[in-house]
Amino acid sequence: MATVELSASNFGDTVTAEGIKIIDFWAEWCGPCRQFAPIFEEASTKHPDIVFGKIDTEAERQLAADAQITSIPTLMAFRDGVLLFNQAGALPGAALEQLIAALRAVDMDAVRADIAKQDAERNSSPETQG
Repeated sequence: MATVELSASNFGDTVTAEGIKIIDFWAEWCGPCRQFAPIFEEASTKHPDIVFGKIDTEAERQLAADAQITSIPTLMAFRDGVLLFNQAGALPGAALEQLIAALRAVDMDAVRADIAKQDAERNSSPETQG
């Protein structure tokens, strides 16, 4: 699968859907973004089961602000709607492959259990009882 353009209208539905999504926040004027683009595109063809999305931060300023993007390129990776990776900076191809392997290896049942535990602790804390 080639990369897909994401916008405010399809970002939420894309990242909350089942499976792995790797999102590249970029801009045309950004040199490191342009250098990373072919690496990202190549990975998208090698891993057709993963959605590789690109968000142009110039065209989608509000979405970039909502995602708290302060530096580009920034990569975010979601699996089954859970944000597992969020890092500014271009990755070399080998590092992107390592990230993909790590995303595949995540025990999502354990992640969901941890999230549920954190939510329960937050909901039972004195600050939320008020």
